[in-house]
Amino acid sequence: MPGGAREVAESCVDSLNMELVATYCKRLHPTKPDLAGRRIEAIGYQVGLQLAERYTRERPRFTDHLESIKFICKDFWAEVFKKQVDNLKTNHKGVFVLQDNRFRWLTRISVDALPTTGAQNESAVAANAARASQAAGQYLYFPCGLIRGALTNLGVPCAVSAEVTTLPACAFVVRIKV
Repeated sequence: MPGGAREVAESCVDSLNMELVATYCKRLHPTKPDLAGRRIEAIGYQVGLQLAERYTRERPRFTDHLESIKFICKDFWAEVFKKQVDNLKTNHKGVFVLQDNRFRWLTRISVDALPTTGAQNESAVAANAARASQAAGQYLYFPCGLIRGALTNLGVPCAVSAEVTTLPACAFVVRIKV
């Protein structure tokens, strides 16, 4: 690699996230989804700590929380997810919403194909979409951990959660701990 840069193939990261969900949510803790989620998030946290260290090695420390969040939205997101966050919102009271309208790790999750005519089919489509959103949530534990780990490394103690709007869009909610 030029300049000694080290990278991991995107397919490896995709496979890692899929295997984490399969292992923890389906095999190890199928009846304890909260425990499975915490375990996957903890792995993401450790990876996020290390990635933030690598990506900020040549930078001066950030002076406030907003600078750190902007770094996550632009540079960190571009390195990890190959694009910047689509939208950043804040209530100026320690809550930030990072909106990604086409989150790469959710692009392969789909709603089962169903017929599209009739009232009964509309309710089946809605139920299937709800199941797909719930399943998609399992694949967001790891990126929530990545974000929390990176921000912790930058001196921003926080909690991170994710909400699936319509696939493959999602929003990550960062709540800074005071």
